[in-house]
Amino acid sequence: MIEISFGKLLLLALIALIVLGPEKLPGAARTAGALLRRVRSGWDSVRAEVERELEVEEIRRAAREAAARAEAAQDEFKESLQQVREPMKDAAEALKSAGASAAAAAEIRPEAQPSLPLADPPATGDAEESTRGDH
Repeated sequence: MIEISFGKLLLLALIALIVLGPEKLPGAARTAGALLRRVRSGWDSVRAEVERELEVEEIRRAAREAAARAEAAQDEFKESLQQVREPMKDAAEALKSAGASAAAAAEIRPEAQPSLPLADPPATGDAEESTRGDH
């Protein structure tokens, strides 16, 4: 702000004493002090508002950068996912075609399959009785 040295302040006080006189000088000093306080508080509020705007702009810039990084990461993830899906899709198609060609080659039909012989039925109580009676 304005720099006033002690010498300049003393010179201003002397001029004010000569111009205003000793009766009006204390009232003029109070008025000058109040005016100076208003100017300082106004200047401080303007400075604080500018600092807040700069902080808001910095936050916006950081948010834009974070959004750009997130979008880049999402694009990279999509590319990686696509790189995984393509071989998986190719492998699934190869398995389907191999299964279809194997089924066509073997011509699997339920009636053409041989039936397996059933196991002997379990022994009944009659067989046990006949073996007991011989003893």
